[in-house]
Amino acid sequence: MKKKIVLAYSGGLDTTVIIPWLKENQDCEVIAVCVDVGQAADWKAIQKRAMTTGAAACYVADVKKEYVEEYIWPALKAGAIYEDKYLLGTSTARPLIAKVLVEYARKEKAAAVAHGATGKGNDQIRFDLGIMALAPDLEIIAPWRTWKLKSREDEIRYLSRRKIPAPVTKKNSYSMDDNLWHISHEGLELEDPSNEPLYKKMLSITVAPEKAPNKPEYVEIEFEKGIPVALNGKKMEGTALINQLNKIGGANGIGIVDIVENRVVGMKSRGVYETPGGTILYYAHQELEHLCLDRQTYSFKQQAAMKMGELIYGGLWFTPLREAISAFVDSTQETVSGKVRVKLYKGSISAAGASSPNSLYNTSLASFTTGELFNHADAKGFIRLYGLPVLVRSLMEQEKKGGAKASSSTSASASGKAKTASGRAKTASAKARTAKKK
Repeated sequence: MKKKIVLAYSGGLDTTVIIPWLKENQDCEVIAVCVDVGQAADWKAIQKRAMTTGAAACYVADVKKEYVEEYIWPALKAGAIYEDKYLLGTSTARPLIAKVLVEYARKEKAAAVAHGATGKGNDQIRFDLGIMALAPDLEIIAPWRTWKLKSREDEIRYLSRRKIPAPVTKKNSYSMDDNLWHISHEGLELEDPSNEPLYKKMLSITVAPEKAPNKPEYVEIEFEKGIPVALNGKKMEGTALINQLNKIGGANGIGIVDIVENRVVGMKSRGVYETPGGTILYYAHQELEHLCLDRQTYSFKQQAAMKMGELIYGGLWFTPLREAISAFVDSTQETVSGKVRVKLYKGSISAAGASSPNSLYNTSLASFTTGELFNHADAKGFIRLYGLPVLVRSLMEQEKKGGAKASSSTSASASGKAKTASGRAKTASAKARTAKKK
C-alpha cells in the first residue's frame, strides 16, 4: 500500500505544484485538506482542482466557529498584539489548521503531513510546532525547504510541463492571506519600506480612510466575561458578529495597519493588514477593562498580553506557558461584562461611553465633590509615606551639596573644632588611666 500524505491545501500556486511533486518524489497518495477559517474561497472549484491535479481525495473542514471561540476570543481577551500593531490574524489560524491536519492524518492513517510554507516565513514554524505538539510521530514535509524550484516562475513552468493549469490570474499580485479575522498583503511596492502603500490598488474589505463617509458611525458592543455577545443590541454568535463588524469597520476605513515586523526566522518583513472588525473589538474590550479591572491586575495583564502576542506569533500555541497565560486571562475576565459604545470616523475609533454592572468607577470617589468615602486630609500622610524614598534621596542630595559648598573659613572652623574635640578626648583618656591605677 502506498504511503499517504495529508497536505494543507489552499488551491493556490504552491499547493497546486506540491500535489504532483509529492507524487513524483514520494511515490504516495496525497490527501488534500482545505481548512475553512473564513477565507473567501470557492471550495467546490478548489476541490475539483485538487482532484484533477492528482489528489486521491480532497476534504473541506469548516472550523470557523472553533476558530472564533477557541483561538480568536482567547487572543482578544488577553489583548494579545505583536509589536504594537499586528492583531495576529494569520498567527491565530495556523495552530488550528495544524490541529485539523493531524486529525485527518489520523483518520486516513497517513504517515506524514505536508504544507506549502516557505523557508523564509513564520508559517513553517507555526505549522511544524503545531504538528510536533499534537503528533510527534508524524513526518513533516515542507517542499519549499527541499525542492529546486526557486520562484513563482519556476512553479508555473513546472505545471506547464505537466499540462496542469496554473491557478494564477494576475502576474503582478500581492501575496495575500485572508480569514474571518483579517487580510494580509505583502510584496510589490511594500518590499521597499520607503514606499507608501497603494491602498486604492490593494485594499479588499476596507476603504482608505479619506474615502470613508464624512459622518461618524456609532457602534455598541456588549461583552460577557470578555467575550463579545451582542452588536447594537442584537445578540449574535461570534462569526456573525465579526462579519458584521468587518463590514461596518471596513466602510469607515478602520483597522488598516502598515507594519515592518520582526519575523521569527530573524529577518524583517513589511506587510499591510486589514482587520476592521478585530480593531473595533480590541478597542472596545480595552475600554471595558479600564472600568472593570483594578490597577494591579490591569498592569500585570498588560505584561501577559505582550508575552501572549509573542507566543502566538512564534507558533507556540500548544505550550504550557500559553495555556497558563490563558488561564490567568480567563480569571481576570470574570468581571469584564458590560456595554461599550464607540465612534468610528475616517479610520479612527474613539470612546463614546461604557457601562458595566462590575464597574469599579465610584462617583463618590471620583467626583470633585467630597463624598463619605474620601477625606482630603488623609492624602497628606499617604503622600508622605508613598514618597518617602523621594524625600530621603532629596535630603541626602541636599546634604552632599551643602558639604561641597562649604567655605574655607567654615573648613578652618571645622578643623579647629576637630582639634578641640581631639584634646578633650586625650584629657578624658588620661583621666581614665589615672582612675584605673587607683
